[in-house]
Amino acid sequence: MDWCIKPTTTFFSKTTQLPTHTRTPPLTPTRNSKATGGGHVHLTQCIKSSKNLPLTTITQSPPSINDNEKESFLLTLLRQRKTEEAWLTYATEFSNHLPNATCLSRLVSQLSYKNNPQSLSRAQSIVRRLRNERQLHRLDANSLGLLAVSAAKSGATAYAASVVKSMLRSGYLPHVKAWSAVVSRLAASGDDGPAEALRLFNSVVCRVRGFADTAVAADSRPDTAAFNAALNACANLGDAERFVKLFDEMPEFGAEPDVLTFNVMIKLFARVDRKDLLVFVLEQIIKKGITPCMTTFHSLVAAYVGFSDLETVEKMVQAMRESRLDICRILRDSNPQDPNLAGDGILEKLLLKSTPLIDDGPPPLLPKAYLPDSRIYTTLMKGYMKESRLSDVVRMLEAMRQQSDSASRPDHVTYTTVISALVKAGSMDRARQLLAEMARVGVPANRITYNVLLKGYCQQLQMEKAKDFIREMRDDAGIDPDVVSYNILIDGCILVDDSSSALAYFNEMRTRGIGPSKISYTTLMKAFALTGQPKLANKVFDEMLKDPRVKVDLIAWNMLIEGYCRVGLVEEAKKLVQRMKEDGFYPDIATYGSLANGIALARKPGEALLLWNEIKERFASSSPPPSLPPIRPDEGLLDSLADVCVRAAFFKKALEIVACMEENGISPNKTKYTRIYVEMHSRMFTSKHASQARQDRRRERKRAAEAFKFWLGLPNSYYGSEWRLEPVDGEDYSAIDST
Repeated sequence: MDWCIKPTTTFFSKTTQLPTHTRTPPLTPTRNSKATGGGHVHLTQCIKSSKNLPLTTITQSPPSINDNEKESFLLTLLRQRKTEEAWLTYATEFSNHLPNATCLSRLVSQLSYKNNPQSLSRAQSIVRRLRNERQLHRLDANSLGLLAVSAAKSGATAYAASVVKSMLRSGYLPHVKAWSAVVSRLAASGDDGPAEALRLFNSVVCRVRGFADTAVAADSRPDTAAFNAALNACANLGDAERFVKLFDEMPEFGAEPDVLTFNVMIKLFARVDRKDLLVFVLEQIIKKGITPCMTTFHSLVAAYVGFSDLETVEKMVQAMRESRLDICRILRDSNPQDPNLAGDGILEKLLLKSTPLIDDGPPPLLPKAYLPDSRIYTTLMKGYMKESRLSDVVRMLEAMRQQSDSASRPDHVTYTTVISALVKAGSMDRARQLLAEMARVGVPANRITYNVLLKGYCQQLQMEKAKDFIREMRDDAGIDPDVVSYNILIDGCILVDDSSSALAYFNEMRTRGIGPSKISYTTLMKAFALTGQPKLANKVFDEMLKDPRVKVDLIAWNMLIEGYCRVGLVEEAKKLVQRMKEDGFYPDIATYGSLANGIALARKPGEALLLWNEIKERFASSSPPPSLPPIRPDEGLLDSLADVCVRAAFFKKALEIVACMEENGISPNKTKYTRIYVEMHSRMFTSKHASQARQDRRRERKRAAEAFKFWLGLPNSYYGSEWRLEPVDGEDYSAIDST
């Protein structure tokens, strides 16, 4: 829902420990006129005629003007909604001291309400100055709330969240429309955004619950939109238990589930692999008297496509085209259920809270017919793409062209989807023809469309065509490349082993004022890691650490570690792993895989034993330490470790590793290990002179070697064969001791 908070209304409550802020009279910010060019007017002249202020540029005031008069003049500008002139006055007249709280709050409010990058930056500069001077308490709750909303809308979600947290620490209660807007943006963002959204939701709700007098916190209490934002975060995390808990809390605050609540529920069921319950969500909507919206059907189609159940989607779309109302029956027939569904699980109980899942009557009918729109057709197309059914994608596009309903005709998303399918199939010429068709039929291609084609050229290693295409994109189509465009080019340079060009594109992007993303940094690090330049990768990593717009994650750490492991610098890589742990990140399969490869390259088999001991503790089946999250056994990692151990004649550890592989359904490569054994260890135990201690160690190792040969199927003492690769007992083992 598109909404805004106007600075005409105070939407926020404040705790009783702090004085009540001044409420502003009604304001409706309007576009400010530009300053006239007919000379400068001193502040003294402006003050004398404050009732009808000229829109002139204000210069430094004479020393005779006192602070009260300056503040009065600034307040008059704000009341007359002249935000630009008010900002200029603040910047020139209050560089050495701050105006009063009323002026500051009004100025931040009006700058935030303008919702453009320049005004937001100005509002942030005021807040930054107040923080530095420990005067942030001068701003009232309304101004801070507007700033949070403006920052969230502009994409500065982390900053918006910090403003809301700062309000809570200062004793303010932000209005629900302000803090829920931030929660909504966090829930839809990547990385740890959904988890942060839930933490922020909990912080506000706990503060609201802390007031015995509900009227004090009435404007901050979570409403249905706020709960929907938090539920969406749960759905994105796949956290069904938390979802149910929040759903149960809605009645406490008088929040009734609406159609969006159930749409989010569909997403949750898709995330937790409960295709069997999708139809019951639609039935719940109908039974509760809520009218489904098109987003409901978009969500259902996307869910079934995610399950690769295209047959059900096709039946559903065909029924919608025929204006049928029995969609619930079609979904039930396509996915037969047990009619005596027990409802013992947490999600079944969620659906059972208001109405039973199964009743004696037929499935409910839709309240009205819903025709499929271009988004539904496009989602089905994506399903065909997922199954590599290119002919069906093209057939669907042709069918959409023939639709009489304008809402069902192909739009730019549809064309981009088909272009993506053609690019994936390597048909770049046909994809370019479709781009030309878009221009011909009046469907403008956007930056996403061009980026898809750009990626196609890069994946096919046609970097010269990629360079020409991005020039065409900029010069002919008038679409400037964005950070995604440059990330594609950088990745393309990696594919052709051209790290210098990758660095050039990275620098060009920054020169054009485009801030690198997390992917930009990690992709450039990958370029240097793959070309054996770990120190350059480390420099990029250091730049990433300094960039406040991005957050270093495990992928970046792994890429840096990979760079050092690729050149056998295991000790440097281990130091990075320790730094990573201190920074709160745990090694994963990729981290351990890089270390294993680095150990093999550096020929340090002893390190492989230490690494194996650490990995064993992390496997989910082995009850890992509570401080470390479990990991699942990985074929590539275990094969690398087994390879190192076999080459180093650590047969006991090699048997542990291959046993772990077999326990987890991974087939060890016996052929490879047999070849390594025969080539490297067929002349083991050939020394004829050894001390008693060495002979004892030799016997233990020989037993391990015999056991490994038995596992491989080679002749050994377990078979009682006379054929042997090693001498009989009594001969020296000095060869193995040197390994």
